[in-house]
Amino acid sequence: MMINMIRVEKSHFPVAARTHAGMSGKNNEDRFAVTAFSTGKDKSAPVLLAVLADGIGGHRAGEVAAEIAVNRITQTVADSNGQNPISLIEGAIQLASQEIFQAAEEDVERKGMGATCAVALLTGNQLYMASVGDSRVYLLREGKIYQLSNDHTWIQEALDLGLLEPEQVVGHPNAHVIRRFLGSARPPEVDFRLRFNEQENDRQSLANQGMRLQRGDLLLLCSDGLTDLVKDAEILEICSQQAIEPAADALVDLANTRGGHDNITVILVQVSGPAADSKPPAKIKTWVGITCLSLVILAALVAGIWLGWNWLRQGIQPTQTPSPQVPLDASAQPDVFETVVTPQPIPTNPSPLLETPVQSTLESSIATIEALSTDVLDGATLTPWPTNTLPPVTQ
Repeated sequence: MMINMIRVEKSHFPVAARTHAGMSGKNNEDRFAVTAFSTGKDKSAPVLLAVLADGIGGHRAGEVAAEIAVNRITQTVADSNGQNPISLIEGAIQLASQEIFQAAEEDVERKGMGATCAVALLTGNQLYMASVGDSRVYLLREGKIYQLSNDHTWIQEALDLGLLEPEQVVGHPNAHVIRRFLGSARPPEVDFRLRFNEQENDRQSLANQGMRLQRGDLLLLCSDGLTDLVKDAEILEICSQQAIEPAADALVDLANTRGGHDNITVILVQVSGPAADSKPPAKIKTWVGITCLSLVILAALVAGIWLGWNWLRQGIQPTQTPSPQVPLDASAQPDVFETVVTPQPIPTNPSPLLETPVQSTLESSIATIEALSTDVLDGATLTPWPTNTLPPVTQ
């Protein structure tokens, strides 16, 4: 039986999220939601979903579209069993796009409304992400920043085709022309390219889906209100020098200091706990060391017993007891007594009594290490952010 995901109050990674209308005086048409789930038969497999949408399309219509996008994507994932993350995310985004288009068709004042979106789904420490539009997903790792998502804008297409040079981008009249968005008549193509290296081709970027995050990684989802005014290098510097809560504030404040001409939303996810390729925690290393030492001592003891037994075997030979001294005038010849000591052969297979302590020690050690690993991985933290969304849309 497939088990649907269960919403929980704690996430397995710390999260900080901020949204601000900016300094232009317009409505905040950004929306976001961060939701923690558990899945599996024992409800212990942690899942974290982050969704960010930037609304477009006129007075109040943009925020309605962003609202629908965040709610529908979140609810669709919540109603699933968490299997097949790529198909799950794609279906959720396509469904949200159709719902936005239908809502616009039913209200003339919302005609043409839409939204961009960025989605990150973390199952344990595996990352699955998708984007439509110019909302971005970044990864900060070991002093470097990587833009994982791809912008779907006129500018980016011109750059890719070599029609523009990077220095021509600033101030270009088509800077905010979006080529893909949720709410179009035809559902948009969801971009699953996870570009970890600029030299990767599209196939390699797609193969990065499900990549394992490392301890110390920082994941950032943001709207273009941040990236229009704050450079990647500045994002890296701010996030490298502060914890995620003050870093989120600092990013928003810097964008507003430089004009804040658009809505600004940031979601920061700090990857904590052991990663697949990180060194084991000190607690586990200690237990491993103790276990190894115990096995060495036990092996030395077994070897000592075997050597001792072998030495005793070689030292014992067959002997005869001398005939008792009898007087010459005895009337009868005494019997001769002979005692032969036959050494026992060394067993070909080790004794079960010698196997048991080793077997027991290994099983106990493995159980201890697994228990410790679970404790570390389950270091949950409260999710103090608001969802900033309406209640889930029901059909």
